[in-house]
Amino acid sequence: MLKILAVLLGALKFSKFIGTGGTMLLSVLLYSFIFGWPYAVGFVMLMFVHEMGHFIAARRRGLEVGMPTFIPFIGAWVELKTLPHNAETEAYVGLGGPLLGTAGALLCWLFANEYDSQLLLALAYSGCFLNLFNLIPISPFDGGRITAILSPRIWLLGVPILIGLFIWHPSPLLILMALMAVPKVIEAWQGITTKEQEKYYDVPLTTRINYAIIYLSMVVFLALVTQSLYEQLPNGK
Repeated sequence: MLKILAVLLGALKFSKFIGTGGTMLLSVLLYSFIFGWPYAVGFVMLMFVHEMGHFIAARRRGLEVGMPTFIPFIGAWVELKTLPHNAETEAYVGLGGPLLGTAGALLCWLFANEYDSQLLLALAYSGCFLNLFNLIPISPFDGGRITAILSPRIWLLGVPILIGLFIWHPSPLLILMALMAVPKVIEAWQGITTKEQEKYYDVPLTTRINYAIIYLSMVVFLALVTQSLYEQLPNGK
């Protein structure tokens, strides 16, 4: 299954016809069949904002990065053509997406209250939930990239979270994410075993503490805001 996904990603990457705009339009088209055009456009734009957070963060750290690519019902990503040289840089890039993505969702919430828009309220909820979901502490989620600065063993905490989410709401996407996470889970179980890994994760304690505070603050904040938005939705009361 992973080989098939790799082929699909490679085809999208090298296609001159399908780029950021093409995959965005394809995502909007397919989402619109289920959720309608207005929501589909807003949801894809929120994903774009999230990915641009990674893009901007990577560029600020001098990394070469491609523009976002979308796969409907799976998500979106930006390709790091230059890999981070240490865990702090990886955490910085990983944090960029949830930060900017959350800002986009909160902006939707602001305008939803201003104009009494159920559409914007639904988009705000989806955006906050999407960014909270991405903070699961296991790679390939953003949370895995952020928490790796503390210790790769934290990824083991993401395993029961994924299992719990699948029991609560079975989804092929969760199965795919779990398969993609297997190598990282094995790496976390083995721990740091090489000098290269030791050097990669050699980060000052104060930096680890700062990222831990930011990460936990975002998780708590997004959890509270997501719950609040859910209660504002017509079906959430």
